[in-house]
Amino acid sequence: QVQLVESGGGLAQAGGSLKLSCAASGSIFSINSMGWYRQAPGKQRDLVAVITTGGSVNYADSVKGRFTISRDNAKNTVYLQMNSLKPEDTAVYYCNADVVRTYAYILYNYWGQGTQVTVSS
Repeated sequence: QVQLVESGGGLAQAGGSLKLSCAASGSIFSINSMGWYRQAPGKQRDLVAVITTGGSVNYADSVKGRFTISRDNAKNTVYLQMNSLKPEDTAVYYCNADVVRTYAYILYNYWGQGTQVTVSS
């Protein structure tokens, strides 16, 4: 059993900042990539940012220069620092992780429950 729990969502004004956290817990041997996705009302769930175990990062074009993804491997936690927020960033943000649960390389994918981010104008 593995759980991903997000926190840090809420309401912000345009131009403001929020920091999201996602902590993985349970039967975990190691975690490969971790990422953030978002889904706005009536729209598809899309990648926001992803970070590998080695620290390589990839961002959606819409958030480059404004959002920063990072991770703390000792805490099995990934963060998303969101600056210069825009109303278009309003969405439910979901944490995602590829988890190795045994000493054999067996990879499982997990999703968090999501956290609402609302940006007002």
